[in-house]
Amino acid sequence: MKRIWLIVVLIICYLAVTATHQRGGEITFRHLEGLTYEVTILTYTFAPSPADRPELEILWGDGTSTILPRTEKVDLSNDIRRNVYVGHHTYSGASTYTISLEDPNRNYGILNIPNSVNIPLYIETVLVINPFLGPNNSPLLLNPPIDNGCVGFPYIHNPGAYDVDGDSLSYRFVVCRGANGDYIPGYVYPNVADPNNPPGDLSLNPYTGDIRWDSPTMQGEFNLAMLIEEWRNGVLISSIIRDMQIHIAPCNNNPPVISPLSDTCVVACSTISFDVVATDEDEDDVVTLVATGGPLVMENNPADFPQPIDSVGHVTSTFTWNTVCSHVQKQPYQVYFKAFDDGYPVQLIDIKTISISVNGPAPENLTALPIGNSIYLEWNKSTCSNAIGYKIYRRFGPSGFEPGYCETGIPPSAGFKQIAEINSINDTNLFDDNSGMGLINGLDYCYRLIAFYPDQAESYASNETCASLKKDIPIITNVSIEATDFNNGETYVAWSKPTEMDTILAPGPYKYLINYADNFWGNNLMLIDSLMTGLDDTIYYHTPVNTMEFPSSYRIDLYNDEPENRFLVGSTQIASSLFLSLESSDNMMILNFEPYVPWVNDTFVIYRENPDTQEYDSIGWSTTPVYNDSALINGQTYCYMVKGIGNYSSTGIIDPIVNYSQIACGKPRDNVPPCPPELFINTDCDRVANILIWTNPNNYCADDVEKYYIYYTSLLNSDMYILDSLLSASDTSYVHANLASIAGCYAVTALDTAGNQSDFSNLVCVSIDSCSLYSLPNVFTPNGDGFNDYFVPFPYTSVDKIDLIIFNRWGSVVYETNDPEINWDGKNVQTNRDCTEGVYFYVCEVYEITLEGPKKRTIQGSIHLLR
Repeated sequence: MKRIWLIVVLIICYLAVTATHQRGGEITFRHLEGLTYEVTILTYTFAPSPADRPELEILWGDGTSTILPRTEKVDLSNDIRRNVYVGHHTYSGASTYTISLEDPNRNYGILNIPNSVNIPLYIETVLVINPFLGPNNSPLLLNPPIDNGCVGFPYIHNPGAYDVDGDSLSYRFVVCRGANGDYIPGYVYPNVADPNNPPGDLSLNPYTGDIRWDSPTMQGEFNLAMLIEEWRNGVLISSIIRDMQIHIAPCNNNPPVISPLSDTCVVACSTISFDVVATDEDEDDVVTLVATGGPLVMENNPADFPQPIDSVGHVTSTFTWNTVCSHVQKQPYQVYFKAFDDGYPVQLIDIKTISISVNGPAPENLTALPIGNSIYLEWNKSTCSNAIGYKIYRRFGPSGFEPGYCETGIPPSAGFKQIAEINSINDTNLFDDNSGMGLINGLDYCYRLIAFYPDQAESYASNETCASLKKDIPIITNVSIEATDFNNGETYVAWSKPTEMDTILAPGPYKYLINYADNFWGNNLMLIDSLMTGLDDTIYYHTPVNTMEFPSSYRIDLYNDEPENRFLVGSTQIASSLFLSLESSDNMMILNFEPYVPWVNDTFVIYRENPDTQEYDSIGWSTTPVYNDSALINGQTYCYMVKGIGNYSSTGIIDPIVNYSQIACGKPRDNVPPCPPELFINTDCDRVANILIWTNPNNYCADDVEKYYIYYTSLLNSDMYILDSLLSASDTSYVHANLASIAGCYAVTALDTAGNQSDFSNLVCVSIDSCSLYSLPNVFTPNGDGFNDYFVPFPYTSVDKIDLIIFNRWGSVVYETNDPEINWDGKNVQTNRDCTEGVYFYVCEVYEITLEGPKKRTIQGSIHLLR
């Protein structure tokens, strides 16, 4: 009978070993229609294993599963079998689904998976069905997950991912998974003991997917898992966990080397061609060169690379790609070149990954024609019919921008702003009227445009074209404050007369109407005066006017004032004065002087009154409408004015345009709190005290701190209250003593002489773990010698009370107390007689005062009573 059981056990063990076969694999999917997808499982197994899998169960991630038949079986070298399983599934709606496979078991002897013979292979793919992002296909992994390397030589691998939709891919290592999809216990990356951190000599490029293992040191089989995530417009739309196996063997030759290759680009409908060269230091080795990647496997106009091609010591092949418009996409294509020798037992390799961007051609023949107060743009239709529209950009004045060799779109550094987007490539013109507000006379408007594609890929930029409106109306140039006063202020207003006016249509005489409003934007304009002396009279002094409290804005209307033919010829844009406002700060005045004008101000000069000469001296300049005047005296009055310098980009108009603000005065005051101190805490367990030490802000960001507030709470996430205050800036320590518990949270704030209080310092919390927790000794000697006569705890803190019961070996209680100090003298609490020598037992419930509030902790043990 025993012999029969032994045979059964041997058979079971044999089946367990021979049933192990899985080496690696992944799951991919392809969208068919609607909510229906085709899913492919790819596995690599040990071919001689009797555990061959003609079918596998797949879990669809929606609570259902299917047994998929194997559709392809290919036996490769080294007893490796490639298995393909295909199935279709229709989902019920938009959601995120985790498609998974678990199959027992992995092959025996994987060095970085403990007990690999009993660990299943688990792989999964996440499918996101999102109607707002459109249908999706997972990336295809063109290189197999089974590979070989050599001890002491760099190992290089790339999964060869190709996304037919042109989505962005990212790569990272993850821990291999086993039963139920859980991380495999004890799994480690090769050559490292921490499963969560790959070693420094093992890396995965997150952008290209290149795996590099600089120098394997141990022979054997290793498994790695990588997570390949697919992104569309910044949204994760799928992920694949690929489980792969690497066999490291001893080798005695050198790997081939592929000559350096650079990432590149090509304009759609043109050809890219380059040579790929591989050499081997061992001149007698046969080197074979192959390649894969999206351009080589796509259906429409794939690239050409004669392969495999081999030669002794040196091999060359030419990559050629005749691109077409359908190849344009935002993400570059990856091409993977691989060279390997004929070494034994392992063929050494080199891999080079390059990116090729296929960019859309620039729209051609952009022209600009001024019409009225708008500019008419026209261009040729994009030569790529798969473009879906155009983006139009504008700036003031020529840019000098020339796109780089691979630079698509229009970078912000060129100074353009997008003004329109046309969602049809058949619409090849645009009226730019500044969103209905009209363009400004006197400015040169320069334009470029690009075509864009369904995945938001952008073409090269078009040619640049510029135009300006006819100068057939007056152009305002000056709104400058001559005198600052509540009642008797004065503003200088000037404009440039029209020089391209149709005098047949408007023969004159002419009249200028002066319109004014006391705000920036010309709201509620009122007519204040008129000039009837001809076109050349282009200066007006507005007085009296309140220039102290409000900005002044103006519009000049030109009328043909012929009695029988009176009409408005045109109006200037509205322009306001440069209005200066002041903001007080600590030893500083902050000047703001935002202008609202049709010309471009590029420089502002700041003037401050000299109290000795009563003159305004220049103290600085700015290219933005803000200026900080520092190193001032709090409480002292300072007066300022600002000069704006700018121009129109067109010729024939005064240049530069100079205007002055009103005079504004103010006093700096200390309203800036000090920087928060930085707090540190040491705990004195013997004194049951927390010692607070913090930095003095006067040493690095302030000069007038005079006081500190110390905040405290005994409970985590509870409101803090002021524990104490210190009235000296140099007093930066505090002892919080006589505590019931060291547990507590602290923060410190600093106050300056003006009463400004800083933000809280960093919050520092002290746990009772900072000191020894309550514990009891295991022996005491109540013999009256004055040493160790009482059973007392070791030094402790943060205990509110205890419930202690001491009993003898028969279970009778000999002592009990609630006092944390205990102080048992060895007498039986029932009889008041000395307890006999021996072992006693205790159960003690300790009520500790923690950051989370009172907590009970039970300790138990034995005591040796010796006399």
